[in-house]
Amino acid sequence: MHVAFAALCLLLPGWAAAGGGPFGIDHMVHYDDSGIWKRSNQQILLYGTIIGIGASAVWYGEDDTFGNTAWRSVDAMAVSAASAQLLKWTFQRERPSQTTDPNKFFQGWHAQSFPSGEVATITAAVTPFMVTYGHDHPSVYLLTLLPLYDAVARVKTHGHWQSDVLVGAALGAGVGIWASRRDSPWIVSFLPKGVQVGYVHKWD
Repeated sequence: MHVAFAALCLLLPGWAAAGGGPFGIDHMVHYDDSGIWKRSNQQILLYGTIIGIGASAVWYGEDDTFGNTAWRSVDAMAVSAASAQLLKWTFQRERPSQTTDPNKFFQGWHAQSFPSGEVATITAAVTPFMVTYGHDHPSVYLLTLLPLYDAVARVKTHGHWQSDVLVGAALGAGVGIWASRRDSPWIVSFLPKGVQVGYVHKWD
């Protein structure tokens, strides 16, 4: 993920400039909700990722290497999303769309900027695939571009501050690595055996 962070620094002008927030890097950027940065494109990426990975997990099943990785991705997405939401409720930070001051924490339940749940979820989704396949297939690391895109887009559309997306990415990566190293996927253990086997194998 360090490659993504470095690229994010390059893509956001003035990153190193004096700012606020927990790391001293948060500042307003020019609002841009057009082209690839449109909010609707961000939502397509998020929900497409969730649906695509969930469907792959059910289709291939736990006993298939790809299906097993997909189930670990499902675990990571669920835990990351829940953890990010708990942190939002705890820190209650206002979004750039709500204030120009990046130091506005503990402002009430309406303030849910820190960290970025979307970036955490998408990072968590791709991390197990990079852990499983990256060594033998380095091109899999290109999946890093997905959370990177979302991180930049969320800042450009004033949905989050820079530190929000960085912490979200770190959270998602950490949970994704945890899910990858478990003995077995967690959520699948609560599901019917047919789901564990996978429908493509069930019909073989």
